[in-house]
Amino acid sequence: MSTTTTSTTAADETLSLRSQAAGARRSAAGLRVLKRSPLMTAGLIMIGLVVLCAVLAPFVGTRNPIQQNLALANRPPVWQPRGVADAPLGTDQFGRDVWSRIVYGAQISLAIGMAASLLGALVGVTAGLVAGFYGGKVDILVMRIVDLNLAFPLILLALAIAAILGPSLQNLVMVMALTTWMIYARVVRGVTLSLREREFVQAARAIGVSNARIMWRHILPNLLAPVMVLWTLELARVILMESALSFLGVGVPPPTPTWGRMLAEGRGLLTTAPWIATFPGIAITIMVLGVNFFGDGLRDLLDPRLRKQT
Repeated sequence: MSTTTTSTTAADETLSLRSQAAGARRSAAGLRVLKRSPLMTAGLIMIGLVVLCAVLAPFVGTRNPIQQNLALANRPPVWQPRGVADAPLGTDQFGRDVWSRIVYGAQISLAIGMAASLLGALVGVTAGLVAGFYGGKVDILVMRIVDLNLAFPLILLALAIAAILGPSLQNLVMVMALTTWMIYARVVRGVTLSLREREFVQAARAIGVSNARIMWRHILPNLLAPVMVLWTLELARVILMESALSFLGVGVPPPTPTWGRMLAEGRGLLTTAPWIATFPGIAITIMVLGVNFFGDGLRDLLDPRLRKQT
């Protein structure tokens, strides 16, 4: 009995040491990746700051973002004369705290960007995978639908759909997804056309593996790298488009704070109260640049031809 107990304890200790060693190797590999790609590191830092502000908005926000106080309207940032301590970045024409509206607006922009990008990726990857794998009439049908959507400028298409559906958070996610899936479909279809002729796919067919299993178990995993890179780049575009639609008045309805709506509300006060539009614009720039930097670094790391240069 004691021998068995001793063996079990030794085995548990061995497994524990192996898991710790594996964790240490993964951490070291992650640090090496960040050192090799300063662009990705910078992007992660910028994204992390925005995400942290959005998650901690109830704690870092100094006031209710929709609370009005006309007695404090158009107050400058705290470091300028007439600035107030509970509005560090100043107030807008309704006396609302600009800083609080920025951090709460980050929640809206991130939620819409993530949801719309994931939904667009799901639809686009499925359509592109099916079209590229089966080819023929299926490929022609899917690609003609893609061409029809791409024939319209995406911002005009988004404006038209948003005007028809009406302004709401759910409708905005649908609009963003409907103007995003075509990009995924084109990229995935092109990669799938190449992968379906590879030896491992031909071998799977030879042993009688079904088409569905080949697509989802053999081809799809090989699509993850380009899809991940494309997803990061599309996330930045979706955030920009959401800000543009909110700026034009067809985004999330007021009084919900969004970065685009803050820009629209401050455009008429650029000469008298420039902070109302300047700081939301800086927030949009930081987020979009961070996502683009991360996407570029991820592409360099995942592409074997560029990996040797990083």
